[in-house]
Amino acid sequence: MKMKLIKDKYSAARGGQSKLLDICCDHCKKHLFYYQKDGPGALKRMYIDRICEFGEIGLDKDLVCPNCGRLLAIHITFEKENRPALRLFVGAIIKKAAK
Repeated sequence: MKMKLIKDKYSAARGGQSKLLDICCDHCKKHLFYYQKDGPGALKRMYIDRICEFGEIGLDKDLVCPNCGRLLAIHITFEKENRPALRLFVGAIIKKAAK
């Protein structure tokens, strides 16, 4: 897999450390998409502009697993940066470093 990481003011503000994560449903283990995580810390929300190769998932509404139908995250606008994002429910996803 060869994806180019986004370098912009948001990644620079978080120290320029970015990594690509493979995001899967915790319940059924279905791969959902790849996500660029900028900076350190826990993954509490995912910004829409950092989601790569999302396939059959619509990103303009709440995140529901297309395989098992479980609600994984709700669609929000992160006020501090005025960016659309998905607020994750605790334990809803599995994240691992993409190879």
